[in-house]
Amino acid sequence: MVRANGAVSLRELARVVQTSEVTVRRDVRALEAEGLLDRRHGGAVLPGGFSREPGYPQKTHLAAAEKSAIADLAATMVAEGDAIVVGAGTTTQELARRLARVPGLTVVTNSLLVAQALAHANRVEVVMTGGTLRGSNYALVGSGAEQSLQGLRVTRAFISGSGLSAERGLSTTNMLSASVDRALVNAAAEVVVLADHSKLGNDTMFQTVASEAITHLVTDEQATLVEPAARELDALADRGVQVQVAPLTPPASFPASSPQDAPRRPATFPGQRRGPVPVASGRR
Repeated sequence: MVRANGAVSLRELARVVQTSEVTVRRDVRALEAEGLLDRRHGGAVLPGGFSREPGYPQKTHLAAAEKSAIADLAATMVAEGDAIVVGAGTTTQELARRLARVPGLTVVTNSLLVAQALAHANRVEVVMTGGTLRGSNYALVGSGAEQSLQGLRVTRAFISGSGLSAERGLSTTNMLSASVDRALVNAAAEVVVLADHSKLGNDTMFQTVASEAITHLVTDEQATLVEPAARELDALADRGVQVQVAPLTPPASFPASSPQDAPRRPATFPGQRRGPVPVASGRR
């Protein structure tokens, strides 16, 4: 399954082999020790940093709670009347769902999933790029997408990727996706990367954004608890990235039943370097 899809969740593995996730987790550890798999939070991927990108169905099951928390926090960085670009990905799709109630918002995107999440938002204008559809992640790529972004200037770009390291920045496994993401970034005054802890320290084939060009990183609190990811956060902060950490449980002051109405606030963790989240735009 991992060879066919590039990645698979522990839940899916347990369902297929008809056993518990505890048993699957133990077996995955053994396979990792033999170099046959690399473990990721909630699943497993092909070994090596340059493995093939998993498809959309597999991505939706990986780090779902973390992506939701990241999207809650990232949504607080968008204000009424903003113009932003939002790239393709399951985390950016979660963000789009939370932006549907921001009045006067203009969202430029190459993602069919982002556009679908905002399709019924009465006060949000959605602008789609041109391009060729890449079916694995429902994104428009190619020269048509890149050309449609020329001359565009917006407040912020919200993008994700397959890996993020201080040394190389954000990267992805597909050349066409990386090229369009660079065009999205070039259109924005600030760059916000959405990356759960499982992507920190990973390095994939095509660079999207250098660390020095990233304004904000929004990640989940697990990144501060796992040593390799925590070291990567410190290294990114040293390069000027403002790190925002989203808690995985909603604060007591917010009703848990309405996360879209009440986005989670970032918690403070020991050693965390966290700058303010300004709403006003400005060129870097």
